[in-house]
Amino acid sequence: MRAKLGTATAERISKSRTQEPRLSAVRGEGQEPLAPGLDRLIHERMRLGIVSALAINASLTFNELKALLRTTDGNLSVHARKLEEAAYINCTKMFDGRLPKTKYRLTAAGRRAFERYLDHMESLIRAAREK
Repeated sequence: MRAKLGTATAERISKSRTQEPRLSAVRGEGQEPLAPGLDRLIHERMRLGIVSALAINASLTFNELKALLRTTDGNLSVHARKLEEAAYINCTKMFDGRLPKTKYRLTAAGRRAFERYLDHMESLIRAAREK
């Protein structure tokens, strides 16, 4: 049997589920946030894995990425499509004999976005260590 929540508690839970998590820590009163320009598209775990893998490999097939990231076909497909729509990766479909083969490459825009993301994370790490 489920326990009933009070109205105030239910509202708090509802609000906490709909609000975006704050990724930018504030240094102090009147100072700028540490993470104002965080690329939310890359920051998601699976998409970060895809971009990272493609940053160190010239190209990877769908099956290679799936095995590397230990994910499902559907999960990889959805996240790769988001990166492709943002022009961060390029998807090429071909046939190897009678078998379809999908190959991914990081685009120049994707590489620049990844470099900016890494720079941003490094600055957050430096700021956290200074405290």
